[in-house]
Amino acid sequence: MKAIFLLKDIYREGFRNIGNYMIRNYFKAFTWFCLLMLAVVLYAFLYRLFTGFAFD
Repeated sequence: MKAIFLLKDIYREGFRNIGNYMIRNYFKAFTWFCLLMLAVVLYAFLYRLFTGFAFD
């Protein structure tokens, strides 16, 4: 649980000093988009791994 709070603080510190409202929200949206895409890739990899896909 401590690691989650640490990541939360790092996330807040990264966006605290960005001045422009539009740029700040763009970077926040881009961060969540990247995390979502990473989750999709991990899901696809694990699905292929557990269903016996031949990695040749």
